[in-house]
Amino acid sequence: MDAPTPPANPHFARLGGHDAVVRLVDAFYNAMDTLPEARTIRAMHETDLGPTRRLLVKYLSEWMGGPKLYTPDRGAPMLRRRHQPFDIDASARDAWMACMRHALATTCVDEDLRAELDAAFYKIADFIRNTEPHGAARAHPGRPREQHPQQVAAPHSSMAPTAPDAS
Repeated sequence: MDAPTPPANPHFARLGGHDAVVRLVDAFYNAMDTLPEARTIRAMHETDLGPTRRLLVKYLSEWMGGPKLYTPDRGAPMLRRRHQPFDIDASARDAWMACMRHALATTCVDEDLRAELDAAFYKIADFIRNTEPHGAARAHPGRPREQHPQQVAAPHSSMAPTAPDAS
């Protein structure tokens, strides 16, 4: 008998499930309310963080491999687009990461999981960054034509190359 296939992303279960995600989100927003370096990103949020906390719990539950709570209500995350109204530069990314690292340190006892989540959160936080130093807009990292509009894309073929005729 074959062993059951583990979930593609077991972070939700490894963290401790729904209650642990709620604790992580609470610690994250508590850090945002108290860390001096988080003032700028705190100002990007509504005064009442209740709805934002609930939304982040839904998103992180799904993102970590738990129940799909976010997409049925909100559709595809499109995180960069949803954050486009805000100037998110490297210092905002770093402030967000400081809050998340504080939250992880206070809620996640598994050091390996904490390191995995930290690396994954950093990728997302950097992807959302839309402003370069001195206020210049940052091109979408997934759209290289925005970064190099003069570059011609290489031709694409779905056919495998054929070997030259040996005759």
